[in-house]
Amino acid sequence: MGAHRFSHAAMATIFEVHCHHPDAGYARQAAQAAFDLVDGLERELSRFVANSDVARINGLAEGETTRVSPSTLECLETAFRMCARTGGAFDVSVGSGLDRLELLPDEFAVRARVAGARLDLGGIGKGHAVDRVAELLAEWDIASALVHGGFSSVLALEAPPDGEGWPLNLSVPGAAGPRILARVDARQLALSASGTQKGDHIKDPATGRAVADRAAWVALARTGEAAGQAAAVAEALSTAFMVLPPSEVARLCRTTPGIEAWLALGPGAPGAGEVLHLPA
Repeated sequence: MGAHRFSHAAMATIFEVHCHHPDAGYARQAAQAAFDLVDGLERELSRFVANSDVARINGLAEGETTRVSPSTLECLETAFRMCARTGGAFDVSVGSGLDRLELLPDEFAVRARVAGARLDLGGIGKGHAVDRVAELLAEWDIASALVHGGFSSVLALEAPPDGEGWPLNLSVPGAAGPRILARVDARQLALSASGTQKGDHIKDPATGRAVADRAAWVALARTGEAAGQAAAVAEALSTAFMVLPPSEVARLCRTTPGIEAWLALGPGAPGAGEVLHLPA
């Protein structure tokens, strides 16, 4: 069966679809449909796109309501749930407070209890898009596939015909070259990586300050509660793990079925230089 790779720029990164299918033309059409879907999601979820769902939410006055797409509502519901689960460590409100907003699922709408919300779905949007691409590929009967958004949000579906899974390396940069933390044959598995190597884009919601040197990786089985949103949940958790104390990261790993995580601690932290593997 032919192996195919397709790439597309969106959401300030590169999305790729790797898949196996005997018909290269059919695979290309499926990938193009997937990338069209990602572009549509970006137009809905980006706070930088005029009249996007998120831009309209951010512009709501007190008591005002705006309708949103079913996909945007699903992404917001996941974001709200992950904020609660992580005790606010994952917060898409940029510190303005999610309690300013009320989700109205039956109406596919969002209401502002108080004006001034500042939603930014950058910490979950790529994962949400990867999840939706996986659903689309299933509709196209492409089962053996791997999808990623900038390598930081990865979703492996069924394995390639010649293997037990998609071979992936989890690594941390170093002066002497990358250090391999784990080698994974991924199948029906989401992986997400967060770190500070690319700048101070991750901030602690509790303080508003940029996170110090740290990195986190999350692998989450695409089953049960996470079946349709594994990549989004993994992305939210890897972001939260950048700010939570290791003891709280360990607690979340114990209470989240199908999860495996790695946490590299920065200078000044107890155990600096170590990589914690949870659950051990």
